[in-house]
Amino acid sequence: MKIPVIDIFAGPGGLGEGFMSVTDNNGESVFDIKLSIEKDIHAHKTLVWRSFYRQFVKHNKEVPKEYYEAYRERDLKKREHLIENTLDKYPEGKIARNEARLIELGADKWPAKKVDNLIKKQLSGYSGNWVLIGGPPCQAYSNVGRSRVGGIHKEDHRVYLYKEYLRIIEEHSPSVFVMENVKGLLSAKVEEEKVFDWMKRDLQLGGEYGIHSFIKPVSSDKDFLIKSEFYGVPQKRHRVILLGLKKGVKHNNTFLKPKKPITLRSVIEELPSLRSGLNREFDKYDLNQRNANGSSKRIYKNIQDSDAEWQLYLNKFILKIKEWGELNLNGLSDGAPFFKFGIGSEFIPYKISISKTHPLRDWYYDAKLRGLANHESRSHLTQDLMRYLFASLYVEKKNTFPRLSDFARHNEDLVPDHANVNSGKFTDRFRVQVPDLPATTVTSHISKDGHYFIHYDPTQCRSLTVREAARIQTFPDNYLFRGSRTQQFHQVGNAVPPYLAKQMGEIVSNILK
Repeated sequence: MKIPVIDIFAGPGGLGEGFMSVTDNNGESVFDIKLSIEKDIHAHKTLVWRSFYRQFVKHNKEVPKEYYEAYRERDLKKREHLIENTLDKYPEGKIARNEARLIELGADKWPAKKVDNLIKKQLSGYSGNWVLIGGPPCQAYSNVGRSRVGGIHKEDHRVYLYKEYLRIIEEHSPSVFVMENVKGLLSAKVEEEKVFDWMKRDLQLGGEYGIHSFIKPVSSDKDFLIKSEFYGVPQKRHRVILLGLKKGVKHNNTFLKPKKPITLRSVIEELPSLRSGLNREFDKYDLNQRNANGSSKRIYKNIQDSDAEWQLYLNKFILKIKEWGELNLNGLSDGAPFFKFGIGSEFIPYKISISKTHPLRDWYYDAKLRGLANHESRSHLTQDLMRYLFASLYVEKKNTFPRLSDFARHNEDLVPDHANVNSGKFTDRFRVQVPDLPATTVTSHISKDGHYFIHYDPTQCRSLTVREAARIQTFPDNYLFRGSRTQQFHQVGNAVPPYLAKQMGEIVSNILK
């Protein structure tokens, strides 16, 4: 019998995807997600659709053609219509909607008793071992979040959202729980008490649970920090992850096994090349209007995007960089290239050719897709494109991205006109991802702009797409993110890498055997 899983604070389902990818000798899933809880409406929609897909996969049944038809639909409204019709058509759609629930834990609309009754209903008829997984919202613990608000405040309700997780453990007694959070949790304090200390104390429930690490026997708090790049994830994502075992469930001293590092280039190089989009250009200052900080208001003019217009702008930037000297233009010496797929699309027909020897090939690849979804570049301010071009050429030559001081040293036109540019806080404001290393951490901030996630290829001169970010996070290519592009980015940035979650799921499976 499959081991039930309850997934709370599920996001788009990274943890759940990993656990559901653990299979037995017959190729069937070891685990079975009975309930996924998420408060974000767009991530919830992604969860429902992926649950529909898994209803077939977990029993080795063929996935309906409608799943792939929706994947290949470029128009978002038409895609949503196709998805909802498919969910209505198949009984598996009803199961998926029953499994993935739009719920905000701790909100007045969902009191504890209502949530508890739902969990009991989904686990009814099962008296064996089951697993609770999830990552309580972590903005209050993150180093960036704390710096913005001057530390953690006792009144910040986000600090205590983990207590919803704790309450469910206390009420329903899972055999195993897996809790994920940000690295900043290790140093976070409330009124001089370490948050992590009282979390661990609470989660033990007076000796009912033992708290373990996935990587080694625990000797210090640092042993709970998992560095994803050491476990086959092409990303330097460092997260605190706790393994809780109920009294009587014995740890068998199995831990994550280090794997050979996976480079960024190896997972996105063969995806369709795209150019950046254009949206506007700085025009002038309006001396009669002031921003909140007292500076003059900037006036922009809109630009009509086209291949020809993009080439025109890029060629101007190429000439400037040539005049400044030092950097090699390499593939741009003959001017801006033309890209077959332009800025991309919600679906691009394309033959994926990831190397058969790549360790993640089978993880990403699905021959039925006949292309790639969620692969469309952003539109950028023209002045930012010049910075992107400079920064990617800089990385080509020096194998590290430039800081703002390097921009200033080359030309004042490269320095962004921001109020805090000289504060020293954001010296890495424009960060090119170095191709022959794992990427830096993909965060939800990628939904706001792409400055920290610039593609290393100067000819493309753009930030990463949703699909590239999803590859870095190790989502399979057939994992379809719903909502607008901004909403898709937000989901990807908030997720646990599924390939890492799979390895953790294998450890949990072995313990429960």
